[in-house]
Amino acid sequence: MRNVLRRIGVIAAGTALIGGALSVAPASADDTLDVQLLSITDFHGYLQPPLPGQGGQIPAGGGTQVTVGGAAYLATHLDRLRSGHANSRFFATGDSFAGWPFEVDAFQDEPTIEVLNKLGLDFTAVGNHELDVSPSFLVDHMGKGTCFGTVGVESCFTDSTGQRFHGADFDFLTGNIVDARTGKPIVDPYRIEWFTSADGKRVPVGFLSTTTEATVTGSTSFQPGLRALDQVSTIERYVKELKSRGVEAIVLNVHEGGSPRNGADLGYNECGDAYGPVIDLAKKVSAEIDAVVTGDWHTRFNCMVPDPAGVPRPVVETGNHGALINEINLSIDPASGEVLRDRTRSVNHAVTRDVAPDPEVKKIVDHWAARGAERFAEPLATQTGPFTRAANAVGESTAADLFADVQYWNANRTPEGKADLALIAAQPAKGSNAVRTDLPYAKGSHPADADGRILFGESWNAYGYGNPVLTVTVKGRQLDAILEQQWQRQADGTVKFAPLAVSKNVSYSYDPARPVGERIAFGDVRINGLPIHPAGTYRVAALAYTVVGADGYTAFAGYTAPVRNGADHESFVDYLRAHKQIAPAPLNRVRVKGRQAPAGPPSARAHARVGGSW
Repeated sequence: MRNVLRRIGVIAAGTALIGGALSVAPASADDTLDVQLLSITDFHGYLQPPLPGQGGQIPAGGGTQVTVGGAAYLATHLDRLRSGHANSRFFATGDSFAGWPFEVDAFQDEPTIEVLNKLGLDFTAVGNHELDVSPSFLVDHMGKGTCFGTVGVESCFTDSTGQRFHGADFDFLTGNIVDARTGKPIVDPYRIEWFTSADGKRVPVGFLSTTTEATVTGSTSFQPGLRALDQVSTIERYVKELKSRGVEAIVLNVHEGGSPRNGADLGYNECGDAYGPVIDLAKKVSAEIDAVVTGDWHTRFNCMVPDPAGVPRPVVETGNHGALINEINLSIDPASGEVLRDRTRSVNHAVTRDVAPDPEVKKIVDHWAARGAERFAEPLATQTGPFTRAANAVGESTAADLFADVQYWNANRTPEGKADLALIAAQPAKGSNAVRTDLPYAKGSHPADADGRILFGESWNAYGYGNPVLTVTVKGRQLDAILEQQWQRQADGTVKFAPLAVSKNVSYSYDPARPVGERIAFGDVRINGLPIHPAGTYRVAALAYTVVGADGYTAFAGYTAPVRNGADHESFVDYLRAHKQIAPAPLNRVRVKGRQAPAGPPSARAHARVGGSW
């Protein structure tokens, strides 16, 4: 049992205590083992210094801002912080890759792994975005360097040293994301690190990781083959296991969200009455845990939160995109292996750009920036006319129709994903729009462009936001309800039109004179020329963001049998490689029509079975 008297009265440098102020002067440290923990979170592949709107400027307190970020500057600050510390570890709290910068995204996030390897990352929690492709992609490709597709074209690109991608030199950890069939964690739940005291005694510290439970149904990380276990019970289980192995010092490295209230006005070393699931978690999980390092919400705080025994421990987050490094210094009693919490200190350090960038890391960053520019300019296909987002009177556009067709093609590449139709939010009721830009026929400003030429980067920018296409089963009446949600009544009584584009094998008509929710008749929705049936089952291909209701089409709720297909950006590249010339389709999939009286009750109407039974 821990010596409670030696654990009371902890406060970390620059932090606030949730629940009241408490401070005890640290005791002499000449008989302790000092361990330095350095961490980052939500790096997201931001190798180049982020712009202010990307997190490149953050509040420093007192109304001031500081310019931060960039992998080469991060390396310089890490070297400075490590200097003089014999017992130091550098780790991440998830979402290190699956980033948005084109030069990493278009190269399967391999550039991020090369940089993290160079930075000397020891291990990382699995964030939700580490599962944006698949468990195999995480474990086999990112972890082990296993190639897929055509080497040098689809994976295993040449890095800055001229070598082929070999995977991470660090471990991925999570205990609560498990295979849905076997119940086994997809990676190890924890890691034990050993440190040596001045008198030569080796002392273990356990680093236990879990991941936000929303991961398996998140819009980018949607993984039907995985299951998320309750974090609190999972953590308690592995704390007991670590204790049984003689580990007394335990750090929880969890990818879960939290935020200070009025965080935009607070400095990065303030707590600000932090709230959120990670704060709730920190108040519940075992008092045997000595520090909680977190991520996910892209916020910055440095708190001391009382554990269930009432003793404060650090709970920290370092924002995102390489803006901050957290430093926790643990003092450990070498004889017992216990953390002396009254000597624990935590501080967030800004990754400022007023230092010299590390030249070796800068070389890696510059290599991938140049490769990104080359990849952007790669010609993929040609087009015979413009694809624009400009909608006609019924909400149809050539760009949205194209991407609906891309999703239909994407899903039907495999028997498991086979779909009867595809839908895409052309102008969603809320949230992000996957129909991002036009594909004009005329030559753009890029030197590699020409009339009718589609460049790799143009395709990447035109469609999607890193979302997988799902194939899900819905009933005919549910499909009708989804289409009806194109008209949504607002609080002020007005009706907002949020059109959905449908794949080329679908057509329907609607009556704008009818009440909202009653504008489309079953007989007026046709798939491959056949009307849908209310009780029929249909396989729909749509972006996960749409299926989970994030852009306002809540009628998808209750879908069944989800299958994950290829992601948006990559699948459009594949589509253009398979269709070397594309042409805008006529805008004839949707039309205005007065509602016709049905010939009889639904059971007596002439309907066809499409994609299922009824």
